[in-house]
Amino acid sequence: MAAAEIDVEVVHVSVPPVLRVIRVPAGATVLEVISRSGLAKAASLELRHGGVGIFGRRVGLGDPVHAGDRIEIYENLPADPKARRRVRAREARLSRDCARKSSGA
Repeated sequence: MAAAEIDVEVVHVSVPPVLRVIRVPAGATVLEVISRSGLAKAASLELRHGGVGIFGRRVGLGDPVHAGDRIEIYENLPADPKARRRVRAREARLSRDCARKSSGA
């Protein structure tokens, strides 16, 4: 008797996103699915830095997948959004202060 197989989606969240639907043996892990999808080489950097998830929830590479799961390979953000926002706010504040000093206020 052949082992049961399940269909899962693998999405590399890049520009443009890449979506593959593949059939794997039941009980396969996230890493096994990514390897079989053909996206492992393209996603190797993201696997180390950006991480992976199933339907938006972070998971480990050794976690099992279930029929209908969508494995998402996330890209690493170039900068922390909160840190960038703080830098922009500080620059705006400095710009305002300089404008007041130069106008004599």
